[in-house]
Amino acid sequence: QPQLVESGGGLVQAGGSLRLSCAASGLTFSNYAMGWFRQAPGQEREFVAVKTWNGGTTYYADSVKGRFTISRDNAKNTVYLQMNSLKPEDTAVYYCAARRWNLATMSNDYDYWGQGTQVTVSS
Repeated sequence: QPQLVESGGGLVQAGGSLRLSCAASGLTFSNYAMGWFRQAPGQEREFVAVKTWNGGTTYYADSVKGRFTISRDNAKNTVYLQMNSLKPEDTAVYYCAARRWNLATMSNDYDYWGQGTQVTVSS
């Protein structure tokens, strides 16, 4: 059974940085586009970033472009989200997700999800 496990969340001051990790198991990692989403209290889950199975294409939400970087290590079955210049509005539960082959920005298009990791940015 495929499993995604996020880690690296926490409390950080505005302007700080965090690096999230998502370790995948039970699937052929290199066959999947990997995405990051987030959900703040009372809001819908929103797209953050995605990288294709071979790392060749990357998309970011406009709200994080220039501040966040998604990367993946297929040898370690892990995808990362480096978050710099964090803002209070980045506070949310962050989820990683896997979609077979092609990337997507809609949450409904993803096959597998992690349990999420909380990121809180204080002002």
